[in-house]
Amino acid sequence: MAADKIPILRKISESDQAVASVDQDVRGRKVVNMVGDELGKVGDLLVDEEESKVRFLLVEHGGFLGIGEKKTFVPVDAVTEITADCVYVDQSREQVEGAPEYDPALVEEPDYYSLVYNHYRYPPFWGPGYVYPGYPPPRA
Repeated sequence: MAADKIPILRKISESDQAVASVDQDVRGRKVVNMVGDELGKVGDLLVDEEESKVRFLLVEHGGFLGIGEKKTFVPVDAVTEITADCVYVDQSREQVEGAPEYDPALVEEPDYYSLVYNHYRYPPFWGPGYVYPGYPPPRA
C-alpha cells in the first residue's frame, strides 16, 4: 500500500465484509488490559475493505446504560490475546480513555487515523515496513 494512500475504513457492521466465523467475531466482548482492568467492550470493528483486514476495535466505555458512553478506537496492534469472553490489550485505562474520541464525521479523514496511531505510539498500517499483527488472526 502506498504511504500517501490511506484507505477509507468502514465499520464491519456497515460494510459488505464479514467475520470468517462466529468464534473470530470479537464484537460484544470485554476489552481488558494485562493487569485485569476492564476497559469497555468491543462495539464494532473498523475494516480496510481493500485488504479485508481489521485495523481498529471500536471500544465503548464509560457511561451508564449508554448515557455518557464514550467510544474510542484501539488499533489491532494493541491486541495481545483473545479469549471466548475478552480481548486483551497492552494499553492502560488512561491510554484508552484519553484516545481521540470516535466521531463518525472524522473517520474518513486520514489525519484522524494518524492521531489515533500517534496516541498509542504505534506505526500506522499504511507506513513502510508495517506488519499485520498476529491478533486478531488474519482471515484465510
